[in-house]
Amino acid sequence: MAYEWIKALHVMAVISWMAGLFYLPRLMIYHCDAPPGSVQSETFKVMERRLLKAIMNPAMIVTWLAGLYLVWDGGWYLSGWMHAKFALVLAMSAFHGKCVGWVRDFAGDRNTRAQRYYRFANEVPTLLMIGIVILVIVKPF
Repeated sequence: MAYEWIKALHVMAVISWMAGLFYLPRLMIYHCDAPPGSVQSETFKVMERRLLKAIMNPAMIVTWLAGLYLVWDGGWYLSGWMHAKFALVLAMSAFHGKCVGWVRDFAGDRNTRAQRYYRFANEVPTLLMIGIVILVIVKPF
């Protein structure tokens, strides 16, 4: 019974984490147009920081903890598809880490990247999610 509750918690945390990973680069796309020090720029800084600290970081932590429990309890750690999924989740976590750096850059008015960079970056979580979902549902190997 605990396994099913932990799985539900894991899915909710993943949804929250992914929502943040989709939205944060979008905020940065718009933030690029705001002059440093402007009211608009300062508003984006608050939005980015709160999204990261209040939603994304806790959701990532719960995703990892619940996911590791499910892997252990379900015996999935021996499955090839799980190894591939683990690699993609590590990549997703690395992307999250890049987001942390970007938030710091914007907070210190040190962003040097154009909107186009964040538009491309905005696609990374989608591609990783597609791979992860296929591995979990189809279990191809």
